[in-house]
Amino acid sequence: MIVNRASQTVTFWHLKNGYKITIAREAVVARIVFAAFAQRRASSILQFCCAIARMAAFAKFWSLTLMRTYRLVIACPDRVGIVAKVSNFLASHNGWITEASHHSDNLSGWFFMRHEIRADSLPFGIEAFREAFAPIAEEFSMDWRITDTEQKKRVVLMASRESHCLADLLHRWHSDELDCEISCVISNHDDLRSMVEWHGIPYYHVPVNAQDKEPAFAEVSRLVKQHDAEVVVLARYMQILPPALCSEYAHKVINIHHSFLPSFVGAKPYHQASLRGVKLIGATCHYVTEELDAGPIIEQDVVRVSHSDSIEDMVRFGRDVEKMVLARGLRYHLEDRVLVHGNKTVVF
Repeated sequence: MIVNRASQTVTFWHLKNGYKITIAREAVVARIVFAAFAQRRASSILQFCCAIARMAAFAKFWSLTLMRTYRLVIACPDRVGIVAKVSNFLASHNGWITEASHHSDNLSGWFFMRHEIRADSLPFGIEAFREAFAPIAEEFSMDWRITDTEQKKRVVLMASRESHCLADLLHRWHSDELDCEISCVISNHDDLRSMVEWHGIPYYHVPVNAQDKEPAFAEVSRLVKQHDAEVVVLARYMQILPPALCSEYAHKVINIHHSFLPSFVGAKPYHQASLRGVKLIGATCHYVTEELDAGPIIEQDVVRVSHSDSIEDMVRFGRDVEKMVLARGLRYHLEDRVLVHGNKTVVF
């Protein structure tokens, strides 16, 4: 088997029978499966399952070796010619766009763009890209950034006693579903240490004194800086971050909470919701701001409940949706899909 990076094709040789076939990347799996059936090359169910496993391994190999991209993210005042200018710049340098997303906000008069460009199609690296693109960014007054998918973002997780969100993120990271580096976990309790350290991740217990929280958050800030975190995730961390920390890490701290706010505040919100007979429960993932639970929303979801569901059922449903929403929100952030404008987001 030979992989041609330039033409995005794969050539397979059958040494015994002497034939070869060259096909495009997108058709690799489909063609091989069809051939296995049509030509009856799979003599047994077991052999066919082994072939499928080999194809899965090949697909992972392909994605790892061929899909390094640069992510160009842009927000600017809307006007004619933005897409043309960016596209012409990329085309002039042989830039291969693998994904393109645009949005024009008529209310604010702003334009938003996200492009993924194959890194190996460009004649220069990311620093030279920044230098070459700077005049265009200045011309259109762009708020922009470009990131390299080869550079994984560093994540710090924070939690308290509830484990469902933290356990879910650790599992997704361990299974390579989240493309990031988890630098450490910070908690105001020691309950989750064994689970975190099983994954080989440092665990810091930073107790919070209710009468004087400043020393604890000074230590939290020190740890975040020490690990050079690019994003902090509050995976059911049950403390309110001080305004200075929110401001320092604006649009870099992600939180999750249930959807009952502001209707059911305080302890046992699911008990309150059950007594009220709610029909929908859900969760909101958002960036943390100085105003409690009022930052730009990244992701939301809901699940239906009925009179037949117990309080325990509702708590379980709520935890499930919190896990899903937080994981999706973090993934969108890691993939540079979230653009913040004012107190709202564009998510590509």
